[in-house]
Amino acid sequence: MLKIYNTLTRKKEIFKPIKKGQVGIYSCGPTVYSYQHIGNLRSYIFADILKRVLTYNDYKIKHLMNVTDVGHLTSDADTGEDKIEKAAKKEHKKASEIANYYWKVFREDFKKLSIIEPNIWCKATEHIKEQIGLIKTLEEKGYTYKTNDGIYFNTSKLKDYGKLAQLKKEGLEAGKRICLGEKKNITDFALWKFSPSTSSGQAKRQQEWDSPWGIGFPGWHIECSAMSMGYLGNHFDIHTGGIDHIPIHHTNEIAQNEAVTDKKSVNFWMHGAFLIFKGEKVSKSTGGLYTISELEKKGFRPLTYRYFTFTAHYRSPLSFSFKNLRKAQNAYDRLKNIIPTLKDNPSLSLGTDRKINKKYLNEFEKAINNDLDMPVALSVLWNLIRDKKAEGKIKTIQKMDKIFGLDLLKEERVSIPNNVKRLIDQREKARKEKNWQKADELRQKIKKLGYWVEDTDKGPMVKII
Repeated sequence: MLKIYNTLTRKKEIFKPIKKGQVGIYSCGPTVYSYQHIGNLRSYIFADILKRVLTYNDYKIKHLMNVTDVGHLTSDADTGEDKIEKAAKKEHKKASEIANYYWKVFREDFKKLSIIEPNIWCKATEHIKEQIGLIKTLEEKGYTYKTNDGIYFNTSKLKDYGKLAQLKKEGLEAGKRICLGEKKNITDFALWKFSPSTSSGQAKRQQEWDSPWGIGFPGWHIECSAMSMGYLGNHFDIHTGGIDHIPIHHTNEIAQNEAVTDKKSVNFWMHGAFLIFKGEKVSKSTGGLYTISELEKKGFRPLTYRYFTFTAHYRSPLSFSFKNLRKAQNAYDRLKNIIPTLKDNPSLSLGTDRKINKKYLNEFEKAINNDLDMPVALSVLWNLIRDKKAEGKIKTIQKMDKIFGLDLLKEERVSIPNNVKRLIDQREKARKEKNWQKADELRQKIKKLGYWVEDTDKGPMVKII
């Protein structure tokens, strides 16, 4: 029985799909104006685990992810520059070139991290007609009004606006969340923004379209409503994203969806917590803003980062540091070195033993079906490996890796880490100098790192514990 946490109700609920055996999922995708950092990518790994767990439970998945290539302004207050347009100016390129390049890099990161791509990628710029159609419907139903800079959604028309974030509109102060300006309510947001006029002195936009209200471009929130309902229907199962989407972006999506349909649009809203660095969300100001490629240059394999994300529950903050990442890499390396030695029957090649260890598999399934509890699932894997009496290890690990996505059965020997090699060399030097006390101390240090040294006539033999 699969239980997942629903942000809308603030509790874990038994998952029941709208259509038997089928699940529709919409995930908020990247704004493709720059490289996605590892904090962003944690959210996509969480969504990937969700898909894998649903597939494991025999559901057929229809997964949709947007590509924001227009309309995401530098401020949540519907002000500032369009991030794509700003990047295009900076790099002296077309907006489409910027978007396509960073989307390509993003998909390469997916491959490196073993993230299964969505069934459908949908670009905002390729769904302008649908977004205009949705705004027209909202206009016809009396939810919009016009200002000098665009068409806005009137949040006072919805009695339960802000229910996802549990906002209390009467408690919000003008200017605290956004600058009121011509807006009727401080929580109102743009559906369509007008392009700067030639008389304003502002540079002409690269991306703009004609509409019933004038030349301009869609707001950030309307794209997700138009595309999610366009592909998955007015009522679908799950919407995922980061917790930073809760107070504004997802709150406004719900407002748009339910104003159009007059009913609940999404059954489960799921959100991943922040990657944190020195106690704060990973950002340019706090540090830790690395890409997967940058981590590779520092000697970390992408799947090490995937493993690292499993060390905390997706709804809990995960503390990033190179020390913590190195611990994850050492643990992952040990896994890759140990598993080839676990053949239940030496006469069989890796992966051909057909036994399943039901005890450990049941524990694993209980963990993943308890709101995707990957830290517990990881501990079950390690317990299975360390259990000398357990049978069916290889086939059980093979089944578990359908969720982990760590290539656990891919036959490759991982080299001993450099820090362990240095300790081994130091120990050999101590032994030659007959400093047995220091040699024993170094052996214990090596042991704490997960390795054991045996002295032989041919030199030290290193084993993984």
